[in-house]
Amino acid sequence: MAALVILDLAGLLILVVLVGLGTWQVQRRAWKLDLIAQVEARVHAPAVAAPGPADWPGITSADAYRRVRLTGRFLHDRASLVQAVTVLGGGFWVMTPLEAADGVTVLVNRGFVPADRRDPAGWSRPDGSLTATGLLRVSEPGGGFLRTNAPSADRWYSRDVADIAGARGLGTVAPYFIDAEAGPDPSALPVGGLTVVAFSNNHLVYAITWFTLAAMVLAAMLYGTAAGLRPSRSADPGGD
Repeated sequence: MAALVILDLAGLLILVVLVGLGTWQVQRRAWKLDLIAQVEARVHAPAVAAPGPADWPGITSADAYRRVRLTGRFLHDRASLVQAVTVLGGGFWVMTPLEAADGVTVLVNRGFVPADRRDPAGWSRPDGSLTATGLLRVSEPGGGFLRTNAPSADRWYSRDVADIAGARGLGTVAPYFIDAEAGPDPSALPVGGLTVVAFSNNHLVYAITWFTLAAMVLAAMLYGTAAGLRPSRSADPGGD
């Protein structure tokens, strides 16, 4: 009987943990669905003015994917190529500083160029004042593709705003960058509008897994308890 009690207590503990994990995944799913809804609303909302210096300290990941616009001129001679893999294949993002009339500088991801088209001579390079519209993205410090950015060698594997600004001598730059929208000519390079807005959402699968395991543990507990409480058959005395 003591062994049965110990097994039941252990099973109960495992059951509580599994139910807790399943409940947590249900809560995570609700949070993720709300996040996806918020991002979808931002992506399709009318563009607003890009945050200025007064707002920079408050920029967080919660601001990502807001549609923003900024008027200024591109500093094409200070563009940086950042390794990228897109639906169009492998190549580079063209990160170009946009200098506004008030001196504010924001890095703009003008779009994608294939690896064999990295020569700027084959790109569109608009001059003069223009308005860039796109999605606000937070900086990607450190690197990517399992590699670290190498500013001194001008090799970039992530869109690290601070490092790129330092390497290009840009001074004070916004702590975010803008993913430019697609331009009017889909064949022109760089190709904008390739931002992937997707979030993994496997929480329902995880919740079902944990609850299924909990049900299996509960069934095993009930079976074991019933078997332990079942009276054993006494031996047949037999004999003449």
